[in-house]
Amino acid sequence: MSLKDLDFNNMGSWPQQAKIGFCVIIGLVIVGLAWYLFVSDKRTQLEGLERTENDLRAEFETKQGRAANLEPLKQQLVQMEQQLQQMLRQLPSKTEMPDLIVDISQTALATGITNELFQPGPEQPKDFYAEKPIALRMVGTYHQFGAFVSGVASLPRVVIMTMHDISLRPRGAAAGDKTAVITPNSPLELAGTVKTYRYLDEEEVSAQEKANGDPNAAAAPAAPTGDKKEGG
Repeated sequence: MSLKDLDFNNMGSWPQQAKIGFCVIIGLVIVGLAWYLFVSDKRTQLEGLERTENDLRAEFETKQGRAANLEPLKQQLVQMEQQLQQMLRQLPSKTEMPDLIVDISQTALATGITNELFQPGPEQPKDFYAEKPIALRMVGTYHQFGAFVSGVASLPRVVIMTMHDISLRPRGAAAGDKTAVITPNSPLELAGTVKTYRYLDEEEVSAQEKANGDPNAAAAPAAPTGDKKEGG
């Protein structure tokens, strides 16, 4: 029997094979529609979820690696803070600063240098330290200046001195005079500004933070203060 012989208005009269074939076709159509309407969309969602899973897995592995290194990093931070404290304890305190200025001046005199000008200026507070500018003009020989630097380095407290706008030329020579001859015993004139530094105590750090508009910031640990000098 051919397809044109089938009466679609009376499917019950169809042969058994025709009924089975028609049911198979209907089933395939239903499965195809279901796949198109439901399964294909879910498959796209599944692929998106798989990508998300891979991203989350990579993020987890990264954070897991960081967490594994967290404890060693904490220990390293503690060690660095301890080292910083040891270094800060060697800097002069607020009460020691006046004596330190005198020691620097006396060290220059002890080496034979003439202090024509030695004028400390007002302190300039920074984050956790203060800098003290000193305008100076000194006269001495090359060896005397070397002895002065060595003497300052051997003071009980660690003395950090930075030079700003410093000039060193033969005594009496004009600025920029390249014809002047410098000998080991010829008098030299050193002029300019040096800055030395001290550590701010806890109260000063707190006041500095408030002045900078950060009243809630934690104060930095203060170095011990005292009127007596300690061996560095």
